[in-house]
Amino acid sequence: MKSLGANEAWEVLQRADCLYKSEDVEAALDTMAARITDTLGDANPLVVCIMLGGMVPFGKLLPRLHFPLQVDYVHVTRYRERLHGGELHWLAAPQVRAKNRVVLLVDDILDEGTTLSAIEERFRGEGAADVQKAVLVIKDRPRQHDIKVEFTGLGVPDRYVFGYGMDYKGYLRNASGIYAEREP
Repeated sequence: MKSLGANEAWEVLQRADCLYKSEDVEAALDTMAARITDTLGDANPLVVCIMLGGMVPFGKLLPRLHFPLQVDYVHVTRYRERLHGGELHWLAAPQVRAKNRVVLLVDDILDEGTTLSAIEERFRGEGAADVQKAVLVIKDRPRQHDIKVEFTGLGVPDRYVFGYGMDYKGYLRNASGIYAEREP
């Protein structure tokens, strides 16, 4: 039996606009992986998954990266299953030392840039030689932070999107495409 949240999420998915089908997202991941390999293939990078949203892009990118690397993760959230971001909460800090390392942060979406900017600042503060970012989806909107993303996949309009790691109230991260909530 589905809970109220699951029922709501299922209804949202049924009405949602499909922005990118799975094959479009996979092609974008191929392109991102090729660019990452060209840029970081000789850098022995520390590749960091930003949980929870980054787990799908991270898991899809790793087997496409054919060079030596180490992995780590951080869990930082502002949403906590809400539709709008709030205060930054660190749920899991980095475990692998970043000092003098090239770090690649992998996330699902660049929205306002608050979370990604804070994570980058932490790694730079720990002495990383360089911090680069790979983000599957860039939302077309003004940002509070001037943040450069070196490896991007797809662009989306300034709407609430989900799928491929991005959630709708804690659900639908597993949707096989990228969807936007239907506008009224």
